[in-house]
Amino acid sequence: MQNRSFNLNAIPPVVKNLLIINILLFFATYVLQTIGIDLDKYLALYYFKSEYFRPYQFITHMFMHGGFFHIFMNMFMLWMFGRVLESVWGAKRFLIFYFVTGLGAAAFYTFVNWISISSMVDAANAFMNTPTPDDFIKFVNHYLPEYKTHVIDFTNSWAAHNGNDSSFVQEASNFINAKIRETMNIPTIGASGAIYGVLLAFGMLFPNTVLMLIFPPIPIKAKYMVMILGGIELYLSFTQPGDHIAHAAHLGGMIFAFLLIKYWKKNSINFY
Repeated sequence: MQNRSFNLNAIPPVVKNLLIINILLFFATYVLQTIGIDLDKYLALYYFKSEYFRPYQFITHMFMHGGFFHIFMNMFMLWMFGRVLESVWGAKRFLIFYFVTGLGAAAFYTFVNWISISSMVDAANAFMNTPTPDDFIKFVNHYLPEYKTHVIDFTNSWAAHNGNDSSFVQEASNFINAKIRETMNIPTIGASGAIYGVLLAFGMLFPNTVLMLIFPPIPIKAKYMVMILGGIELYLSFTQPGDHIAHAAHLGGMIFAFLLIKYWKKNSINFY
């Protein structure tokens, strides 16, 4: 998307400070890695049953990013749309909005993650009660499809022993438990939840503003862009749950942004 040239002095204070904090932590992450310190282990958001989870991570994960393209896109969107919202709402209201949508995104993602992991744990417990080669491959196909080809030979060998060899049961159980722990220990980072909230807010406040996309280079109204992005995230959250992108967090940011704006609008003549 195209806009005016970057001017640090023209950026309102909250957006400016958010940009600075995110960029500083991005560089700090890479610098500290050189001396063996992994900031993601402490500041990323982990599942609440993970050994690495700490409550403060609901906030700190919003300032961590996984690569240059990740932080560039988030900060570009924050600068492009966030400065407009802060200019309209003022610093205090924009700051509240940013953190409500960011925390809401994290809460919604955690809830969706809890449903997924709880289902996985229940299925694992059911398998442990009556472990068979067929049930093991069904579990892998449903919850760990990326490992399907890796366990075929193991499952065939187990079946060749008529499913009676306890060593196969133990190995299958260890594999399942390890993957559950691994799933619980996947870190979530990025300001994307709050950024998607910012995008939705811009679309609600300025629905007919025409934006020029970079790729493809076509004009599009803000309201349609928001609808398309929301639809894409909804689709991907169901079809690509294992692509290591927190689509549910993006949706959560948009949901909480919509609810907060509606609440402000209902409780004031001019909600901005």
